[in-house]
Amino acid sequence: MTASLSRKEVDEIKPYIDKTIEKFLGFTEPSLVLTAMNCLMSGYDRKKTTEKLSSLLDSSKASRLAEKVFEIVEDVRTGLQARKRHHDSDIEITKKAKISNSNNTAGNVNSGVTISSGPLSANQIKDMMANAQKMIEERKKALNALKTNDAVPTTKTETSANKSNKNLLPPSASVQRTEEKAKKIAQLQAQIQSKLSSGVLGSVTSRSSAPGVITAAPTDKPTPLILDSQGRTVDITGKEIQLTHVVPTLKANIRAKKREEFRQQLQERTVEDISDSHFFDPRIGAKPSIRNKRALRFHEPGKFQQLADRMRMKAQLEKLQSEISQIARKTGITSATKLALIAPKVETQVDEIPEVEWWDSVILENDEYFNADGNLCIKESAITHLVEHPIQAKSPADSMKPTYMPVFLTKKERKKLRRQNRREAWKEEQEKIRLGLEPPPEPKLRISNLMRVLGTEAVQDPTKIEAHVRAQMAKRKKAHEEANASRKLTDEQRREKKMRKLQEDTTLGVHVAVYRVRELTSASKKFKVETNAKQLFMTGGVVMFKDCNVIVVEGGIKQQKKFKRLMIHRIKWEEDTIKAASGKEEPNKCDLVWEGTAQNRSFGEMKFKVCATEKLAREQFRKHGVEQYWDLAYSTSVLENQDDK
Repeated sequence: MTASLSRKEVDEIKPYIDKTIEKFLGFTEPSLVLTAMNCLMSGYDRKKTTEKLSSLLDSSKASRLAEKVFEIVEDVRTGLQARKRHHDSDIEITKKAKISNSNNTAGNVNSGVTISSGPLSANQIKDMMANAQKMIEERKKALNALKTNDAVPTTKTETSANKSNKNLLPPSASVQRTEEKAKKIAQLQAQIQSKLSSGVLGSVTSRSSAPGVITAAPTDKPTPLILDSQGRTVDITGKEIQLTHVVPTLKANIRAKKREEFRQQLQERTVEDISDSHFFDPRIGAKPSIRNKRALRFHEPGKFQQLADRMRMKAQLEKLQSEISQIARKTGITSATKLALIAPKVETQVDEIPEVEWWDSVILENDEYFNADGNLCIKESAITHLVEHPIQAKSPADSMKPTYMPVFLTKKERKKLRRQNRREAWKEEQEKIRLGLEPPPEPKLRISNLMRVLGTEAVQDPTKIEAHVRAQMAKRKKAHEEANASRKLTDEQRREKKMRKLQEDTTLGVHVAVYRVRELTSASKKFKVETNAKQLFMTGGVVMFKDCNVIVVEGGIKQQKKFKRLMIHRIKWEEDTIKAASGKEEPNKCDLVWEGTAQNRSFGEMKFKVCATEKLAREQFRKHGVEQYWDLAYSTSVLENQDDK
């Protein structure tokens, strides 16, 4: 791991990395740039960065790209350090330049150059450049002289001076001084070269006759083409040179070709990764997705004419149906026919008629009503003047355990019982103290009874006694809070207690309620119905049909009470309006169709089912064996709609 870069450094490096990747691949790839930036910010080394880039490139290309990225990072870092050093050196140079300018003002006047606040003329610029070049030459000579003096001392005095300097300064001081001078000279040369190349002095013409005039640097020219006797291209030494033949083409075509090659490499890499996996089946070929070109499809002649004929026929059919329904509504046939359709079809089973009914077999002598003579065969002894009453069976809702009448005490009796219990506990505590089993309790001190309990002790040192009393009060309060905390239920115990209160025992009977809602398209109302049923641990189902949405819920007495309040009062059904058969808009409503008890639950968890036809809706209830719920709800819906018309 290397040192991670800061956000500022990464922002400075990002354009260089983007250009490098574009030059490396031939086109821009934001995913590679983002991966490289993340690696630098995370402080990854070259190996780790190569692994990250190999997920998008080949291993060889990824390693080369990682090396280039890290070279950019090193160059930028060295550039930042050099920029800082250059800044410091520029400050020193400006200081020295001010001093030199003040010293050289007289020389400038003698040379005929006048400094004015306005724009400089061509002659003034030439003189300034000539003076600058002279200063550079002088400094070069001084630097060479210093190097020669440091390398080989010429006289004894010089050697002794150098020895004394070496004794006074550290061995690296002279080297540092020479390096600093060389850097300053290089900076001055770079500044002059930049001014020349920027075109500031481009208008200045060189004069060879005038002494001390700086001539412009020759511009870069193409290398001359040298041919030998055989017509081959050679260099100055005579060696043959192979020239690169550039095929002229558009850059857009080159970039598109490189982009296609890159995508093909990515696809090949994904196929190789899949083939290396343990669960890859080589028999299955990975086919790339190919987009087929859409061909023009023309409509067949007469297609729209057929559609228009169908629409006309449909409109005529609807008109006929509306006329028939109006006639049937006037005669009152519709309600009867709908109720007839709702009525379940019961198959009549014709069984054999027994010779003797089971209730008559008790008083008959044989299994026949009449004997051969035609007289009744009745047991006279079985008929008495007593009336036999059947034993009344217990309801399945009644518990098998015997119930006892609870004893209710009055308020006065409850106070008396509490007083007696507390007195018995106090007597037991006093007896233990008297026998020495427990130490006597400290007097319960308060600020109000301080003087009455302690007396003279409180007068002698009131501050100490008050602190003692307050400490005792804090101790009692802490013990009280700890006792309350020990009795406090945990979150899990509180949750279990709440669930225990909501859940009811339905082994002896289940209370069932059937509701009918005319419109149940609101998502919020459906959510309330489902969520409350789950929170109350109720079972049931919702069947959604046009103008008749049936909701069935099963649970205990308390659960039904809460859910009934939700359906009848809490949910504002009248907020939604529905379109009646007469064409008028009416408010939505919820009706309680039926409530009662059943022996067992018929439904599971609350679920919604959308049915397109009445037959499918009834089939949903028939699966659970309670199709009578649907028959009752739908019949009342049909009758109400008929009354509205």
